[in-house]
Amino acid sequence: MGGSIIFSQNRKTPEQRDEGLPSEILLGALGLRRWKVPEGYKEIISYPLKAPFSYAVIAVNEQTSEYLYIVDELPLDLQERVIFTGLQRILEKELVAPRDGQTLEDALKEQVPELLKKNKKLTEGMSPINLNKILYYIERDIAGFGKIDPLMHDIAIEDISCTGFGKPLYLWHRDHENIRTTIQFDETEINDFVMKLVHKSGKHVSLAFPIVDATLPGRHRLAVTYGKEVTPSGTSFTIRKFRRDPLTIIDLIKTESLSEQAAAYLWLLMENKYSAMILGSTGAGKTTALNAIACLVHPSYKIITIEEVAEVNLPHENWVSTISRPGFGMEHTGEIALYDLIKSAVRHRPDMIIVGEIRGEESYVLFQSLATGHGGLCTMHADSPDIALKRLTQPPMNIPHSILSLMNCLIVVKHVKQPSFTEGYKTTSARKFVNISEIRQGGSINEVSHWTPSSDMFNENFENSYLLGQLALGLDLSMDYLLNEIERRQQVLIWMVNRNIRDYRSVNNILTQYYHKPEKLYKKVAESM
Repeated sequence: MGGSIIFSQNRKTPEQRDEGLPSEILLGALGLRRWKVPEGYKEIISYPLKAPFSYAVIAVNEQTSEYLYIVDELPLDLQERVIFTGLQRILEKELVAPRDGQTLEDALKEQVPELLKKNKKLTEGMSPINLNKILYYIERDIAGFGKIDPLMHDIAIEDISCTGFGKPLYLWHRDHENIRTTIQFDETEINDFVMKLVHKSGKHVSLAFPIVDATLPGRHRLAVTYGKEVTPSGTSFTIRKFRRDPLTIIDLIKTESLSEQAAAYLWLLMENKYSAMILGSTGAGKTTALNAIACLVHPSYKIITIEEVAEVNLPHENWVSTISRPGFGMEHTGEIALYDLIKSAVRHRPDMIIVGEIRGEESYVLFQSLATGHGGLCTMHADSPDIALKRLTQPPMNIPHSILSLMNCLIVVKHVKQPSFTEGYKTTSARKFVNISEIRQGGSINEVSHWTPSSDMFNENFENSYLLGQLALGLDLSMDYLLNEIERRQQVLIWMVNRNIRDYRSVNNILTQYYHKPEKLYKKVAESM
């Protein structure tokens, strides 16, 4: 959603709206009162969220260097609030449910003009600019996310969390990390707000069932604990925002999360249907890494993704996304678990099975599918290859030691931050592929890449790769030939980085060209390097 909101049969283009007035003049006409930066804080940056109605201001405490995120939102005056309340009541009575395939936002834009015509007295004497201000709040509160709607429009925010009523919301900002905000809820307000959020996702929450995981419109992930029985501080929630434009392997190379050589190595593994498991703690970037590596899979391969909440976003056309479902009632009748979905996926003859996260009996079914020749990708909570192997062989996973090597590659990702007591301390953190290891026949580990914190360098040894050796043997090629192929792919990736070819569909397009006419693309790359 963008710009000012005009509900009309013939909607104007953004350039024509509000008679072409620039934002600065609009702000003056709307009577925008800027949020005052608190005493002791200094504004460091501000940017639009949904101009001209909401802006973000980030300030820093001059004494403690802590950041504060201020939502600078256009306020309603007394007259506008009366009209807003009246229009809200009319909509509650007369708004018709959206048609199949129609969003609530589109339904509002379609029906509100007619309702305003029927109730002309309500907005009599109101200027179009001030009416747009009221309609912004109508859309925010009915079709949007209420008080946190401005945060949902900030592409720099990864997640939003509330730890209880009367406490400020916190968010994770890509540039400034954990930041306190100026938004908070009272007890009744947060209970009503969370109830509405859960209903938006098509689920139910109550004191009897106070814990809910759900997917919001826009595929954002919601985790809720309701009431004081589970959390004494009151209802809490966390929203992990879904990226419509997911990070790709090119983005990870640009941010130095991994090297170009490691990316080329993973590209070769994915083409040849090798399996890989991404390891890390919560918030380490496992899903980001999973999505980036999955985009390296051959564009023509059939892919089935299996998740509890939809997070994977792929450009492949031959892709089936499946989601587990909790059961109904006390006996969980009709439950569809990850275990069931993986069993079903094998019958569809996929080239690649991608599981969002394994933690139980579904891991055994995944390993059995790898044994039948399917490629596989998944994530698991573990901080090292050793811990991962121990988790896999113990309850509830119970993977026999003899088949551990069916999971060919283990990738450890970490959210690393330099300790404050070290020289050259940086306040920001980074995500790194700190370890890439292969599992040999018999379950032993062969490390091919390791990140060294002191030098911030990747130490790599792909010449002694067990998997490349197995691939060379299976294809009847020399090891040198495969290492040269990795070098060629590395040059293609560097060429893409230099030209900022980074969105997932553009990356997929280049991969398609390389798979079908590798010499032609490589010649183009070599000539321009």
